[in-house]
Amino acid sequence: MKLNDLMKRLSTVGRFLATTVFCVSAVAFVWQGAFFSNTAAMAAPAATLIAEADISSQVQDNLNKGAKLSKDFIEDTKERVERTANKNTDRVEQATDDNGSVVERKANRDEARIYKRAEEDAARTKEQVDRSKNAVESAIDTIKDAFSN
Repeated sequence: MKLNDLMKRLSTVGRFLATTVFCVSAVAFVWQGAFFSNTAAMAAPAATLIAEADISSQVQDNLNKGAKLSKDFIEDTKERVERTANKNTDRVEQATDDNGSVVERKANRDEARIYKRAEEDAARTKEQVDRSKNAVESAIDTIKDAFSN
């Protein structure tokens, strides 16, 4: 059943209204949180500067933990991809009775290519994790320097 032109327009208007209501309510909740924030911290800004060193070290510790978890996840994913490639190659070899057919050779080449790509992708992704971590650490150091002056 096709929708006629009027129903299409009503559907579009309905989606637009739903999106608008959602965005307005999200802005209202965020705005409300800003008005009910802790005003005691604003009255004594020196206390926040004293705690700033502890906070920055906590952030950097959490950043290092997060980077390690990300790298572990990347390594685990790489190993799963390699196991799956090996399992698929074994299935092809079993199906072709290990006779060295064209399909078997193609499966072996594909397995080698998958291993190579998995290693390259994992290395690139880990490098990006390191770059992101370093960028955040430099931003934290810059903020600390700005508050210490």
